[in-house]
Amino acid sequence: MMAAEAALPGPASGPGDSPEGPEADAPERRRKAHGMLKLYYGLSEGEAGGRPSGLDPLDPTDLNGAHFDPEVYLDKLRRECPLAQLMDSETDMVRQIRALDSDMQTLVYENYNKFISATDTIRKMKNDFRKMEDEMDRLATNMAVITDFSARISATLQDRHERITKLAGVHTLLRKLQFLFELPSRLTKCVELGAYRQAVHYQGRAQAVLQQYQHLPSFRAIQDDCQVITARLAHQLRQRFREGGSGAPEQAECVELLLALGEPAEELCEEFLVHARGRLEEELRALEKELGPSPPAPDVLEFTDRGGSGFVGGLCQVAAAYQELFAAQGPAGAEKLAAFARELGSRYFELVERRLAQEQGGGDNSLLVRALDRFHRRLRAPGAPLAAAGLTESATEIVERVAQERLGHHLQGLRAAFLGCLTDVRQALAAPRLAGKEGPSLADLLANVASSILSHIKASLAAVHLFTAKEVSFSNKPYFRGEFCSQGVRETLIVGFIRSMCQTAQSFCDSPGEKGGATPPALLLLLSRLCLDYETATISYILTLTDEQFLVQDQSPVTPVSTLCAEARETARRLLTHYVKVQGLVISQMLRKSVETRDWLSTLEPRNVRAVMKRVVEDTTAIDVQVGLLYEEGVRKAQSSDSSKRTFSVYSSSRQQGRYAPSYTPSAPMDTNLLSNIQKLFSERIDVFSPVEFNKVSVLTGIIKISLKTLLECVRLRTFGRFGLQQVQVDCHFLQLYLWRFVADEELVHLLLDEVVASAALRCPDPVPMEPSVVEVICERG
Repeated sequence: MMAAEAALPGPASGPGDSPEGPEADAPERRRKAHGMLKLYYGLSEGEAGGRPSGLDPLDPTDLNGAHFDPEVYLDKLRRECPLAQLMDSETDMVRQIRALDSDMQTLVYENYNKFISATDTIRKMKNDFRKMEDEMDRLATNMAVITDFSARISATLQDRHERITKLAGVHTLLRKLQFLFELPSRLTKCVELGAYRQAVHYQGRAQAVLQQYQHLPSFRAIQDDCQVITARLAHQLRQRFREGGSGAPEQAECVELLLALGEPAEELCEEFLVHARGRLEEELRALEKELGPSPPAPDVLEFTDRGGSGFVGGLCQVAAAYQELFAAQGPAGAEKLAAFARELGSRYFELVERRLAQEQGGGDNSLLVRALDRFHRRLRAPGAPLAAAGLTESATEIVERVAQERLGHHLQGLRAAFLGCLTDVRQALAAPRLAGKEGPSLADLLANVASSILSHIKASLAAVHLFTAKEVSFSNKPYFRGEFCSQGVRETLIVGFIRSMCQTAQSFCDSPGEKGGATPPALLLLLSRLCLDYETATISYILTLTDEQFLVQDQSPVTPVSTLCAEARETARRLLTHYVKVQGLVISQMLRKSVETRDWLSTLEPRNVRAVMKRVVEDTTAIDVQVGLLYEEGVRKAQSSDSSKRTFSVYSSSRQQGRYAPSYTPSAPMDTNLLSNIQKLFSERIDVFSPVEFNKVSVLTGIIKISLKTLLECVRLRTFGRFGLQQVQVDCHFLQLYLWRFVADEELVHLLLDEVVASAALRCPDPVPMEPSVVEVICERG
């Protein structure tokens, strides 16, 4: 029963009929289906059945083998397996049979359309092959008939074919002979009609035959006639070549024909270059005429276009024709051509440089760069003919020189723009004084100057950046990828201008004259702030902008940013120091004249503060406002509460002198001076020309120190009466009331004013000071 069930296919069973469920059946089903497909496509039995490679393929008990025997398999099971195992084997076999049946049905369902299509295809192929066999049979019959006819025709025409071949050879020979006999007349006709190339072609075809058979009288006569005609042809070609009226292609054709006629190549080479020189020199004269003073010179782009299409184009044609015609000359001929091109090319380059020099005055580089691009591209395009003469390198050198000149031109333009800005500032500062009106703010003038300079720098960078544009033919040259960017634009143009600006600003510090020359102090102050702004931010911004626009691929050393910033800061410091000296000198001049022009011995008792002291306070206040527009306040020392209340009624030196005044003897002045000098040894030393810091307090302190020191020295040179001493006392108290608030340390003003009054007391025969209350009343009223 088990064997029967194994041999016959069982009913289809669904996946749910398996006792172990679909999960356990799935791997086994896939393995069986895989094996069946391999069997179908003719693979090995081991692969088809999924049998391990170690089993015997002839084993009758192998269910998956080709030699399976059910009886032997059942006998083996009954002998080796107990009943329980037999029942399990039966259950497993039923499950496998159902799974295989299900797989077969699935394969049939899935491939049904393919089976139907394959069946139809096979049916059609049977019909088509049956028709094709009939057609092939008919074709074979027709080919046999054609072969038979061809064989019979060949046999019939064999004799005639040999005769025809002989006749054709004779006909060809007769035609050649006819051509030889007609050659003189043909040559004559070609010469008369001007068909020189056709005549040379005829002569070339017949020359070898005539040379071979010249021992025959008939051929000798033809050769003689042809030589006469050829000589006349060569004469006409030489005459046409020497006339020079035709262009380069026509003359090259004449030389080519003369060479084909056997004329000497060396002589033709010399004549060819002579005639080419004449044509090219005409082009050069036409270009030179355009540079003359009388006619207006065309723009540089038009000039280079004319030179490129006329001279350079003609030179390229000459070089190409020379190389084609006289290639057999070898290195000597090439050197002759190179010398010819170098001589004429140098003259052309001279004219181009003259025209480019006329273009240096403009500020826009776009037209110039386009002209240089076409000039360089035209000389680079032909390649070998002009490159061997070094013209391409010479053209590149001209472009580099022009680029360097443009950098110098833009540097001069930046310098001129800077000087123009300074001139505008001068006019803006001078105009209000002349009109009696309030001038523009220094902060506004500084902003205008800074923005104007920066815009000029950006415009110059944009103008020279055209030399490195990608579409320009020479931008990929090593010079424009390296040295032009680093040493040209960065160092020559930008760094050079910044240093030139600093030098120009420093030149104002060297102005001669007692009052600082003609340089307005406000201009010094503005320039110092401009250089300080450059040191803090502008230099770094400009150089960063330059490096971004011009990607430097050169390892040459460049100026560090820190070095330029240090130079700009030093320039700002010198300008600010000079400003302090100039302003201090202006106030000092007023104080000096006010002391030197007054008779201090016979002066009246003081009732008011002198007008010059009021002017000093007013000018100092104006300077404070002016400096405050550009610089920060600065740091002051802590101020005492009685700074504005202190009076100069009693001084150290005057106290000492007053104490010893009643006992004046001839030696008393010596004792008083000795006491004053001893006191100075223990007082704090005041550095009048100490370094100025970049703030308002430091600037005003320097100016006031210079002014009061000048007042002190002038007082030491005068002799004062009692009222003169009191007037100095009143003036110093007035200055102390207002000047202490401008300086960093109020003690500085007190010490200097103490020295002034003490010196006046020393120079006074009757040193009686004014009461402090009276001094205060006079100063408050003043």
